[in-house]
Amino acid sequence: MARLPRLSLAGYAHHVIQRGNNRQPIFTDAADRQTMLDLLDEHAKKLDVALHAYVLMDNHFHLLVTPASSEALPSLMQAVGRRYVRYFNDKTQRTGTLWEGRYRSTLVQSEAYLLTCMAYLDLNPVRAGMVQLPAEFPWSSHGHYIGQRSDKLITPHPLAWELGNTPFAREAAYAKLVQGGLSAHQQTALTESVVHGWALGEENFVADLQKTTARRLTKGKAGRPNRPAD
Repeated sequence: MARLPRLSLAGYAHHVIQRGNNRQPIFTDAADRQTMLDLLDEHAKKLDVALHAYVLMDNHFHLLVTPASSEALPSLMQAVGRRYVRYFNDKTQRTGTLWEGRYRSTLVQSEAYLLTCMAYLDLNPVRAGMVQLPAEFPWSSHGHYIGQRSDKLITPHPLAWELGNTPFAREAAYAKLVQGGLSAHQQTALTESVVHGWALGEENFVADLQKTTARRLTKGKAGRPNRPAD
């Protein structure tokens, strides 16, 4: 089945994932990860993309962003992707593609899933067995939101500001949210939506969003389409 075209809309939060080809490592050391963060910082500012959260794994990375225009996110991923491949290939003396095809993304209903998506990113290294606690992993935005460090890449979403009236209150509330983990339903919904490009949100949100595009935003029904009545 042909993959659905990506949907990018101004003002909506998008969950993005980019994987290495054949799941090969795309980061080999701290310098690689810092280069990726520097490129994201440069181009997100240039293209007016608010970067709310990120995690850089070994063979893939996730972003949670809100673009100011429909062209901003594709332009960001293209610019960062090309620059990073040149850097990585030069460093490792390799040629050819680094990415597993195009990046994947989905729109996220902020009120229902944005903070949950942030926790999903933070917990990725824990699920992968890389660390025991999200705070132990230095290559995600988790440290910024719990007051461990200040990250210049991050533009907090308004919902993050609503977690408390003071920085300490917001940091404590966010740490508690992540410590609470995700339900199996939340985990599945977040994974499948970004992999398949289905919009993630409540029924009314998806229905209203569907009015703006002819592209299918939800999982199609299994089986053959019904035959018209004679």
